[in-house]
Parts: sequence; structure tokens; C-alpha cells
Amino acid sequence: MRPLLALATALALGLPGAAQSQAPSAPDLARRIQAHYDKVADFTADFSVSYRYEVQQQTSVERGDVKVKKPNRMRWNYTAPDRKEFVADGSTLYIHFPQDKSLRLTPLPKAGDAPVALLFLAGKGDLLRDFVPSMPADQPAGEWRLALTPKARQDDYTSLTLGVQRDSLALTGLVMVDEMGTQTFRFTKFQANLGLQDSVFLFKIPKGTEIIK
Repeated sequence: MRPLLALATALALGLPGAAQSQAPSAPDLARRIQAHYDKVADFTADFSVSYRYEVQQQTSVERGDVKVKKPNRMRWNYTAPDRKEFVADGSTLYIHFPQDKSLRLTPLPKAGDAPVALLFLAGKGDLLRDFVPSMPADQPAGEWRLALTPKARQDDYTSLTLGVQRDSLALTGLVMVDEMGTQTFRFTKFQANLGLQDSVFLFKIPKGTEIIK
């Protein structure tokens, strides 16, 4: 579930009007991202995610597409190397592994019990309120990176870093660090505010699937 929580912090898509020649301050960049995020009702994107496990010194890569709608609706469709689905319909998270014919059902946490990352999916989070922002020294050409350290301890991660385009501030990546290692997301083909219907996030349980609660 960690990738789902991480993406919730990164719903800001395509801010206009960022200066390319001079780096913005971390609070200013966070403020602009937050302002635009508040206007994003839904989005779709393709993604790739690499996992770097520090203990094993191993790296793996997965790919797929994602759809998100506020509040509390998302559909992660992993297509390579193995198929799997993470679907939240507003109240329940369905974790489906077709090859194993298994399905895990998990109630989505209430707002008061949710990690600060997940609050963004519900439209209740705030980058400056919930995180301490900073600008990493490593700033790739054509991209700004904003590091976010949660003010309250989180079980799912210790820090997050957003990547955005310098010209438009469109989201390009997300790096999440936890005790196990590092997860690095890259996003392409963003489309925001498409008017996605709730039916997109309904999950139909395939016949013969073992349900684990």
C-alpha cells in the first residue's frame, strides 16, 4: 500500500508560470504546488517505479497506469513485469493479484487515523502544514526537486521528494525513503480534471478468487 500513500502527496499537476533561471524558495514552491493541487479533482498517468532495497542491495522495476479521484478513489494497474491491481472505491482498498487468484480487502483509514500523505487524496492535507520543505542541492536541468520531511512521524516513509518541470511545474517524479530502502516513481502522460466517474473505481471480484480480510 505504500506506493498508494506516496502518490497522494503528489497530486499537483502542471502549475503555470515558474521562473526557470532562478530557483524558488522551498516554501514558495510548496505553496504554489498546494494551491494548484487544491484545484485538481482527478487525474490519470502512466508510471514506472523502481525499488531499491538497502539490505539486499537489489533493485526491481514495475510499470503501469494510475487513475485518481478525490476523495479516496484510485486505481493502480500494474502491467509489468507481473499484473496486479490496487483499487480504492472510497471506503475499501482492494489489493488483487491475478496470478495467485487472491484478493486482500482493507478498509481505508478515517481522516483522523490516516497518514499525512493519504490526507492529500482526501483533499485535506497541506504541504506547509504537514511537512518541512527544502530544496536539495541536486537540481537536474529542466526540473525542480522539492524535499518534504513530515512534521509527525510516519510509519510508511521518512521523507519524500517531488520532481516537477521547471517551465510548467508539472509533476515528473516522486522519491519515497523508508526503513527498507527507496522507491522512485516517474510519471508521464498526465491528464488532469477529466471528470472521471465513480464507476471507474468500482472493483468486480473475479470468480474463483480467494478473499483475505
